[in-house]
Amino acid sequence: MVKTAHGAAALTAVGVVLALAFALTTGGSSAGDEGGTGTQGPSPSSGGSGGKGSASGPAWDGKVKVIGDGSTSYTGPQPKQPKAEKLKPGERPPQFVVFSWDGALEGDDHMFSHFRQVAKDNNAQMTFFLSGMYLLPKSKRMLYHPPKHDAGSAAISFATDQHIRDTLEQLRQAWLDGDEIGTHFNGHFCGSGGGKDWSTAEWTSETKQAYSFVENWKTNTGYKDIPPLPFDYQKELVGGRAPCLEGQKTLLPAEKAMGWRYDASSPGDFQVWPSKKDGIWNFPMQLMPYPGKDFQVLSMDFNFLYNQSGDNTEGDPSKYAQWEKETREGYLNGFERVYNGSRAPMYIGNHFENWNGGIYMQAIEDVVKDVCRRDGVRCVTFAQLTDWLDAQDPKVLARLRLLDPAQAPDWKTIIK
Repeated sequence: MVKTAHGAAALTAVGVVLALAFALTTGGSSAGDEGGTGTQGPSPSSGGSGGKGSASGPAWDGKVKVIGDGSTSYTGPQPKQPKAEKLKPGERPPQFVVFSWDGALEGDDHMFSHFRQVAKDNNAQMTFFLSGMYLLPKSKRMLYHPPKHDAGSAAISFATDQHIRDTLEQLRQAWLDGDEIGTHFNGHFCGSGGGKDWSTAEWTSETKQAYSFVENWKTNTGYKDIPPLPFDYQKELVGGRAPCLEGQKTLLPAEKAMGWRYDASSPGDFQVWPSKKDGIWNFPMQLMPYPGKDFQVLSMDFNFLYNQSGDNTEGDPSKYAQWEKETREGYLNGFERVYNGSRAPMYIGNHFENWNGGIYMQAIEDVVKDVCRRDGVRCVTFAQLTDWLDAQDPKVLARLRLLDPAQAPDWKTIIK
């Protein structure tokens, strides 16, 4: 049994995030800081800034290019990517919703494949933040050199051989579906000696290893019967989320040096339009009204769990139905507030876990089915949202950031 990235051992470390959820009430807002490699689909977005991961650059010559040891390949622009278009004067913005997953292991419960299908069935695309070490066999664990920890160590389990095979297939299919493969880095170290204590150089080392485990899985596993992943990870990886939402301050310079376009590691903010930190789009977990309470909760499954059963992932079964309802309504509270108000993008962070009988998985599935087919809603990846933001007039975005989450303005005064 693989101990995934957010098993019981990691819960206490994640709890440091929660102080923000209780300290901020519902009354205010902040403007924020400034498989296979066959047939390809339509061209990607023509919007964007022209940086890493955007559609600019030389046209594809139609030839598949195997990279390195054959673990990855370039098969052309990613299929099924929307075109980022600039808002027209007076136009109400789309309601963007990003569903993202930390770890992205296809385990025995097959949640990765299940939620890929949920996305496809509901006109959605999602971001999967892969823990790179999930492609490194335990027998090769000494290849991993985590900052401030012994070689070969990790706070999560290395994947089984079958799980590596299954995860590779899901990564392949996810990319072909138009989903994003981001990174959750590697060993999931939190608290003392974790990301918050790492220097920029140490984050750079951790990230380069995450690249390496994806780009060299054939060498590391010895598998010869699996085709290359259909993407060049050097081009595709444009953002990530740090374990336990720790260490963004020293992580950002490393990301900037690598040409990344966004970071989703901030522990929390109000539901406001995003801004950049150090030239990188900042997508924090968001505070949403907790059903029936006078506080807000961060938009991540763990934070609902913590408010319901503390650090116990197997709470009172008699309360599961109530907790599932609270979780679903909490996400929908946040959605309705901005959907009928400022239209600020909404971000939800999740883990492939069966905490409290799997109620958080069911709540998320219900929310996807509810919101992603509504008029004006676009359930997108973080990379796609970044493309859209880069296509907008910066002055318009500055005005959008001044809106309170529930504030529905006269759009002619904002989009002009």
